[in-house]
Amino acid sequence: MKVLVIGDSCQDMFRYGTCDRLSPEAPVPVFLPTRTTENGGMAINVMENLMALGIDCDIITNVGKPVKTRYVDEVSNQILLRVDVNDDIMRVMSSTMFEIKYENYDAVVISDYNKGYLEVDDIIDITNHHPLVFMDTKKKIGDWAKGVEFMKLNEKEFNENWNKGFEFQGDLVTTRGKDGALLNFHEVFPIEDEQEVRDLSGAGDTFLATLVADYIKNGDIRNAIKYANRCASWVVSQKGVVTVNLEMI
Repeated sequence: MKVLVIGDSCQDMFRYGTCDRLSPEAPVPVFLPTRTTENGGMAINVMENLMALGIDCDIITNVGKPVKTRYVDEVSNQILLRVDVNDDIMRVMSSTMFEIKYENYDAVVISDYNKGYLEVDDIIDITNHHPLVFMDTKKKIGDWAKGVEFMKLNEKEFNENWNKGFEFQGDLVTTRGKDGALLNFHEVFPIEDEQEVRDLSGAGDTFLATLVADYIKNGDIRNAIKYANRCASWVVSQKGVVTVNLEMI
């Protein structure tokens, strides 16, 4: 199996430290850094999760990466502050889109954080060229999304961005955190093995990647949702952004 991932990516940085006192200058904690971890985020995280599941992947993404730095209390794992730098991303070049050899891929995965890399016309172009497109998007949903076969939104994105007059012809998967997922508005898939939540960062990317991986291997969206629930549930029990670990699932 071979998959193309296309969308915005960033660099995720986690600066862990201790907060044992308040500043005498203002009522804020004094942060003493102890360690730093870094990894590729957003579309890169989707790709890395797919690769961890044995899927051959190519990626088309932005070169200049926004950096998301989270300052995290080591003891409680509480995020104290997130600082985003270089958050604007240039649109994908039309020549890059023109050169995609869609026939080489079993599926295309759109990881659209709506940072500017993909416009609506780019997504329409993708769905016009490939029959099996999975998409996770932060955009307002409209007729431009009709060619998508499987759309994944979290509950907040669905409530804010779904157009009630839009008649989607594919399958919609809505993730609802500890309440699992919904398929096409009504079919409920609960979390079978709930884990203690330590960090939600990257969980949506893991869900999307594992949904895609299981579906293209087995062709059953319901089993794919159950598998994605299980993988995302494990990921949120870890610190920071981590890729799925088959030995732990």
